[in-house]
Amino acid sequence: MSGLRERKKAETRAALSWAAIRLTVAHGFDNVRVEDIAQAAGVSPRTFNNYFSSKAEAIAARHLDRSRRVAGTLRGRPTGEPLWAAIEAAVLAQFEPGPEVRQSPPGAHDEWVAGVRVMLAEPALQGEMLRAGAVAEADLARAVAERTGTDVDHDLYPHLVAAAVGAAVDAATRHFLRAQRPEPVPRLLCDALAQLAAGLPPPT
Repeated sequence: MSGLRERKKAETRAALSWAAIRLTVAHGFDNVRVEDIAQAAGVSPRTFNNYFSSKAEAIAARHLDRSRRVAGTLRGRPTGEPLWAAIEAAVLAQFEPGPEVRQSPPGAHDEWVAGVRVMLAEPALQGEMLRAGAVAEADLARAVAERTGTDVDHDLYPHLVAAAVGAAVDAATRHFLRAQRPEPVPRLLCDALAQLAAGLPPPT
């Protein structure tokens, strides 16, 4: 019973975060109220407040949850798999579009990308995204330490890997948003992680 309850809570959290993103992209950060987000997710404003303390936290939650799942997926990869191959698989697994993305497109691609750019420039959201990134980076460092036999409290390596992965994901996502002819995000992620795995050689 507790498993079902936890799954329902996770679904509600995800629905609220996605609703916050969709509405903000469509209408602008300052034009979206908590009541609007709650209504779009089919819950009460009180329920929203049970999950999030602000609109910005709700928006960043999607990034946080997806990033934290990378560590969990990495732990489940085969033990004999090379580290960077396992990391790439763990990252790519989180960028498969869910049913809410496929079924509820907010508009044309160019319009969506432009709205996301504006949303990510919001100062209140930038602070939440930085916090989310720090939490996810710490989770991934622990998972890398477990996989490599290093000590997360004393060794630099797992933290360096986690920070590099976070930077690669961020760089690939921002490249997607600014490119005139954007490539699919998974392809950009594969490229970014492959370059890291190769030691980030000079471009040819």
